[in-house]
Amino acid sequence: MKINGNEIRPGNVIQHKNGLWVAVKTQHVKPGKGGAFAQVELKNLIDGTKLNERFRSSETVERVRLEQKEFQFLFADGGMLTFMDLETYEQIELSTDFVGERAAFLQDGMQVNVELHEDKPISISLPEHVTLEIVETEPTVKGQTAASSYKPAMLENGLRVMVPPFVTTGEKIIVDTNEVTYVRRAE
Repeated sequence: MKINGNEIRPGNVIQHKNGLWVAVKTQHVKPGKGGAFAQVELKNLIDGTKLNERFRSSETVERVRLEQKEFQFLFADGGMLTFMDLETYEQIELSTDFVGERAAFLQDGMQVNVELHEDKPISISLPEHVTLEIVETEPTVKGQTAASSYKPAMLENGLRVMVPPFVTTGEKIIVDTNEVTYVRRAE
């Protein structure tokens, strides 16, 4: 779908310079001399590079619609992660690097959203919160609970988070997958 350069909004994905770019920030500028333009900060969806570009209102760009599909995480094998399309039951493999450090949060059967462009995975989003068990943390010292001091805890997936002093080894907690932080105890 073609749109004018001044219609680009943050979050729009466009085809530009033979690549897929997402608009991060846009600023509309009306100089005293010359025509108005949109100053757009773009981020490449494939390699993450950034680019500042000016688009005049007379220019047109190709806006790309990404397809969103739900996949289920099946298993990890070496450096590859296998997911299954919940509609067609087809399986895809993505490298652990594609998911990044959040790959540690993947659990068997977990549902994730994958954004695709022409059947090629562009990005993946995990559930915002996951429940994990604490496998190791320091014991609570009596009287320490009055202060709001957090202590380190090792989770079952190998990640470390800071938890309140009242949380003990063996408890299940809810962790934010974006910030990698303790949210609350699991029921």
